[in-house]
Amino acid sequence: MKIAFIGALGAVLCACALVFLASNSFHADHVATVLSAPFSLPHLAMVVAPALNHRARGIFSARAEGDANALFAELKQTVQAFKEAHEAELKGINAKFADVVQAEKVERINADISKLQKALDDLNAFKAAIEIGGGAGEPTAPAAKEHQSAFNKWFRKGVDNGLADLEVKAALTTQSDPDGGYLVPKETETQIDRVLGTVSVMRQIANVMQIGTDTYNKFVSMGGAGSGWVGEEEARPETGTATLRELVFTVMEMYANPFTTQKMLDDGIVDISAWLADEVQIAFSELEGAAFVAGNGVKKPRGILSYDTIANTSYTWGKLGFVVSGAAADFATTAPADALIDVHYALKQGMRQNASWLMSDATMGKARKLKDGQGNYLWKEPSAAAEVATILNKPVYTDDNMPAVGANAFPIAFGDFRRGYMILDRTGIRVLRDPYTNKPKVGFYTTKRCGGGIANFEAIKLLKISA
Repeated sequence: MKIAFIGALGAVLCACALVFLASNSFHADHVATVLSAPFSLPHLAMVVAPALNHRARGIFSARAEGDANALFAELKQTVQAFKEAHEAELKGINAKFADVVQAEKVERINADISKLQKALDDLNAFKAAIEIGGGAGEPTAPAAKEHQSAFNKWFRKGVDNGLADLEVKAALTTQSDPDGGYLVPKETETQIDRVLGTVSVMRQIANVMQIGTDTYNKFVSMGGAGSGWVGEEEARPETGTATLRELVFTVMEMYANPFTTQKMLDDGIVDISAWLADEVQIAFSELEGAAFVAGNGVKKPRGILSYDTIANTSYTWGKLGFVVSGAAADFATTAPADALIDVHYALKQGMRQNASWLMSDATMGKARKLKDGQGNYLWKEPSAAAEVATILNKPVYTDDNMPAVGANAFPIAFGDFRRGYMILDRTGIRVLRDPYTNKPKVGFYTTKRCGGGIANFEAIKLLKISA
């Protein structure tokens, strides 16, 4: 009887989900996903949840844009149309005849490329985020299962069941201290971190490290160790000692405070882990994304653009080297692409192998028009649906936290970000349940400790808009 009831309930839920998806113009591919996938309540929640949430969410913005191959094909066609229109515009300019209509056409097609590229990137990120749910992994230890069960009951009902002691038993912490809330289970913490990884550009390209303390000390060798050639039987004179510099990274605390209703919590179909990850990822990703680029290091990570800069020809350790664009407020009129080529080769050869570009969508639109001395566009569309665009054969990542092109701005960064920038996550995401502040809703004050900063000043170069 119980099995039959569960089967009937599953059928009803599937039918309701399909009706809901169809009524909300959900793409047919996603309906097919529901039908073809093995049925499970968490899976159903992961499929339906994006449509239920009407807030702007980057990883779900491409859900109605079709599959990646269709987007990729449309992108290639649009890029070809852009090149043809841009060539026509350039011919008019060279003939001393600037066609305003043609220029507007180029900008319109250029904007379409940006939208298609963004949709393709979002769809790839969406697929990555979907893979977060479920999946086989290491067997859960009995103590961890006990903690997870108690956490789920506390999350829904507010009954702690000795949760603080279970945290110690499950090796989540060594201290029994419930005053600051409770640590989420390992699976939930991993899920939140993985969701952040799909929506945060800097997390995709930088070095992310988990630590268990509030600070992390990194020693960097500045060279100076003596060496030399000697014969087989010659004496080995003592050499000098290398100089080390210490970099100290401090983690700061960020928070999100999503609210829900007790009625939703009482509903057993809701996947608590998926709901919490979905709610906090926007708040966390927006906060840390802005900090990783421009944060001043006060109560937040220190961003790449907050460090002192210096002309690359006079480079010294502790500052980021830059190359100028050649014009006071834009790229140079003559040979504008030379600025990007100069930035590319300002980076040491050993750093260029795994280097990538970082800029905003608006700056990418400008870079898309640049050509080298042989008339070839520096920007190239992705070679496959799952790839990203390239400039000078290096991948380009867009982050709108990067400034726009303007006088004295640094709109483009280029480097090996895994060697150059370090993101530190303090182990443990803590949740404080609040059923009192906004009755009848229940709030979940969620905190995460995170830090970041330059780990190698030689690994990143900047483009400065300047004559």
